[in-house]
Formats: sequence, structure tokens, C-alpha cells
Amino acid sequence: MSATGPAKALTPPDISARKGKTPLVCLTAYTTPIARLVDPHCDVVLVGDSVGMVLHGLPSTLGVTLEMMIMHGKAVRRGLEQALMVVDMPFGSYEEGPDQAFRNAARVMTETGSAAVKLEGGEAMAETIRFLTARGIPVMAHIGLTPQAVNTFGGYRVQGRGEDGERICRDALAVAAAGAFAVVLEKVPEPLARRITEEIAIPTIGIGASPTCDGQVLVVDDMLGLFGDFRPKFVKRYAELGDAASFAIATYAQEVRKRRFPAAEHVFGDAPTPVKGGEAA
Repeated sequence: MSATGPAKALTPPDISARKGKTPLVCLTAYTTPIARLVDPHCDVVLVGDSVGMVLHGLPSTLGVTLEMMIMHGKAVRRGLEQALMVVDMPFGSYEEGPDQAFRNAARVMTETGSAAVKLEGGEAMAETIRFLTARGIPVMAHIGLTPQAVNTFGGYRVQGRGEDGERICRDALAVAAAGAFAVVLEKVPEPLARRITEEIAIPTIGIGASPTCDGQVLVVDDMLGLFGDFRPKFVKRYAELGDAASFAIATYAQEVRKRRFPAAEHVFGDAPTPVKGGEAA
């Protein structure tokens, strides 16, 4: 919020213009309360298909549906004022071809109020990216480790080591030439991410990549430490909210069992109790 009113919402061209400037701050969000928390601090808020694993307990992102993404996109939209909202296109919603991708991406943007979509894939998706951007749908690309292709990769492995780095470079050049306004580089070697950042004209957003990328993104639940048993190398924990929540819940359970909660101040008597403002509880 500025002194003159609500901050102007960022747009895909605003993000593209940040190439080589102050690094872009990006986090995921899946709910209205979290969106409100991250909005003042982020340039991009990603409604990621990681929601399937983080909130729905799925083993991968492959089970996420278009309806799930739209539902969570609507929730996040209600909590944003200034950050650019980008919604992931889930597995199976765009790979068939440009027409399918346009139909589903248009639905996502129309129903959620999103300003852009993100889809995974490099050279193979260049035609689709070009088709979408020519028809008014801004696209954030995603290359390197693309979680929707986890079965093809044989797991969540680093991509682009050794000679395989040339494949990732071709992917980066292809999505940039096709009109993507930014590209996520996930789980690629640091020297490769640095090289790609130097060679392409659109911002790179790293996750397990390089500090020289034009921005960084993390899953908000990971960086807040909400899951004690999930500690990937590329995540820095800025809090341990999972431990704090576990302690609070355990304390509550103990107090209930020992009849320490609710206490006198948490229950109602026969007569109204005066409170501030002259109202009665």
C-alpha cells in the first residue's frame, strides 16, 4: 500500500524489464491468508501445482487437475494487491497441442484473474508458447528439472550436467525466442544457470540454480519449515513453523486432557460480562 492508495499490480512486461536489475522475489501461495502475507514482499506469486503435494498429500504433481488449480488460483487472487500472480498449468492440460493449451490457459486466466500462466518444457513447448503469447496469454516457462516429467527423468535429479547442459541451453533459447516473459531454472548446475542467465534476454528465476539468476523462487511451506522431514539442498529455512505448531498442538492436547483448557476467561457466565466499548460478551 502506497501513501496515495493501493500499489499498482505488477505485469508480465514489468517482470521482463527487471532483467539484470534488482533480483525478483518469488514465492508460492495456495490460499488467501498466505497470499496476503507474501504479497507486500514479492514481485511474483506462483500458484504452483506443488499444491498437490503440499496441501493435498499427493505423491507428485501429476495428480493435480485444472479444477484444483483454478480453485487455489481464485483463493490466492483474493489476497493479492501488487504481486504478479502466475498459475501453473497442470499435467495433461497443455501438452496435446497449442489449441488445447490456449483453451485451458484462457479458462485459468478468466476464472482466476491471473495475469499469466506457467508451463513446463523447453524446445518441445516453443510452438505452444508462441501460439499462446500471440493470442494474449503471457507465459512463464520452466526448464531444467520439470516435475511433471519426473517419471521420464527417473526421479527428482539435477538436470544439465556435463554435455547435457547443451540441451538445457537450447531449451532456454527456445522459450525466450518463443515469447516467454521469464523462465524458471530448476535444479541445474550453478555454472549452467549462470551461463543461461547471461545468454538470454528474459529474466531467469532460479530454484536450485544460481545466485546470479535474475530472481529466486521457493515453495513457501518449505522456506517456513512447515515440514520437518523435507529438506532439499536448495531450500534455506527461514523459520521452523512446523516445530512451533507441533509444540502448540501438543500443549493444547495436554491442557484439554488435564482440564486446564478452557479456563474461566474462555467460558461464558449467566450474566453478560462487560467488555471494551460497552458491549457485552
